[in-house]
Amino acid sequence: MQNKILNFDKPLLMGILNVTVDSFFDGGKYLEEKCLSKRLKQIMEEGADIIDIGAQSTFAGRKEVPFKEESEKILNAMKIFLRTKDKEKILISIDTYQSQVAQIALENGADMINDVTAMRKDPLMPEVIAKFGCPIVLMYAKEDNARTTMDNVDYDDIISVLKKFFEERISFAISRGVKKEQIILDPGMGFFISGKAKYSFEILHRLKELKEYFKLPILVGTSRKSFLSCGGKYGPEERLEGSLISAGIAVLNGANLIRAHDVKATKKVLEIIKNMYNTDTN
Repeated sequence: MQNKILNFDKPLLMGILNVTVDSFFDGGKYLEEKCLSKRLKQIMEEGADIIDIGAQSTFAGRKEVPFKEESEKILNAMKIFLRTKDKEKILISIDTYQSQVAQIALENGADMINDVTAMRKDPLMPEVIAKFGCPIVLMYAKEDNARTTMDNVDYDDIISVLKKFFEERISFAISRGVKKEQIILDPGMGFFISGKAKYSFEILHRLKELKEYFKLPILVGTSRKSFLSCGGKYGPEERLEGSLISAGIAVLNGANLIRAHDVKATKKVLEIIKNMYNTDTN
């Protein structure tokens, strides 16, 4: 999909495929080829527009995966995907902050890059993105490395902080050859914002402010995240309802792309919201 811009005439759905051993919700589930193949087909059949493949867990305390291991896991998943039927109907995003991994994946058919460090971890990332002309997701995180902590960070105005952060990262990207129309913004959510849930909820409520200010597509990934636990009452396995409600709120407030583990259920939410605004629906 080089030099092609995503079509956001409707909200797009990004299905999560973690080929990791330690992701907070699904780590270790898709390491064997049979399980990986099954998950790929499931994401496709359930209606995702994009599959986001990641081989690094960015959760608190996780160890960094070496470059060789990360790239091999991603390429293996891509090879399985390229053997699937109807592969041309879905795009591949690579969840990585390493420019070398991004380049290898893009050379082998990936369509976009999802960088949780917003190009802070690897300053060579914009060169790769500019070279391939692909979409790039820039995500906010309270830390400047690739992994979050569980720290309780306080903000006077979280939206002002996000505006300042994205202004700087957009300027950095553009100064190194990335075009503004390639950029997608992700406010982070959950522990990437703070251990205090109220700030993630505030972002959901005020998402339109970011949309109107930057006039760029916004990705929101609330799926199974900690701020939906209601003060620790619900673990990741019990956060489906919260994930779906927050995804719906995000779309109603301007999100263009929803990143989710539960593709089928989230797809239904997006379809219902679409029908709410379609006066021709019976």
